[in-house]
Amino acid sequence: MSIPVQPSAFSIGSIDAQRVEDALSLIAPRWTIWSAQTLAQQGRPMRVGEVAAQLPFISEAFVSKRLAQMHADGLVVRVGYQRGAPYQLSAFGDSLSSVHDALSSWSQAHLSLGRMAGAERVENAVQRLHLRHSTAIIKLLDANGPTRFGHISEETGLDNGFTRYRLNRLQDDGLVARTGPRHGDPYVLTDAGRALSPVYEAVEYWSNPVTAWRNSAPPAPVTTANRTHADVPLGSDGVRTAAALRRSAPAANALFSHAPQPQPRPPATVTARSSLSRGH
Repeated sequence: MSIPVQPSAFSIGSIDAQRVEDALSLIAPRWTIWSAQTLAQQGRPMRVGEVAAQLPFISEAFVSKRLAQMHADGLVVRVGYQRGAPYQLSAFGDSLSSVHDALSSWSQAHLSLGRMAGAERVENAVQRLHLRHSTAIIKLLDANGPTRFGHISEETGLDNGFTRYRLNRLQDDGLVARTGPRHGDPYVLTDAGRALSPVYEAVEYWSNPVTAWRNSAPPAPVTTANRTHADVPLGSDGVRTAAALRRSAPAANALFSHAPQPQPRPPATVTARSSLSRGH
């Protein structure tokens, strides 16, 4: 089934902030992008040990845990039902290519990170964007321009303490800046923050097949073994829940479509924090 063409007109103000953050939360856990890239580059079902062999900087036990979570979130499927059955990207996981490309392009154009592996760059970008309520603040600043702290707190409905915590993190991540050194000076988006429209467009479009399926699929009986996306409310955990119910057939390899190649070893600083993610 062909995928509809993405709309040409898009703005940060048009996004569903919660949907975007729910979708990003699926790929935010550390090593998810690395694992997806490995499966895509190899282009075949792979057992846990085979994936781990391509990622020597993390343990096989951690690879097993990450693949199990990706399976629960619908990013991969198991080929067979026996214990230890290999994993392969699902159609949903394979369709991450547009999100991966948008995040990579944005990072290379707007973040000064130096030389790093492509998967590491994309994971770094996701960590800057997935935290709850970050997107709402970025939307507000994009729409209003320079905005004072109190107005941000009031418009987003967040308490002062959390608003300050989130703004500090957005500043650390290079997405928001203060217009001056004085207390009370307004906040604005940086160039990197204003350039997020293509990223949000790709992420929201990637999550939208859930809605498209609900609106177009014929009714189907619901049983324990046959549940559909149409039965899933898209609330705060709706995208994750809907993804967990996807059990699509393995997809043709489109993600990272270049020829298989060894995974580059991340810098020592990355390896040292391999089991950690950026804080919420």
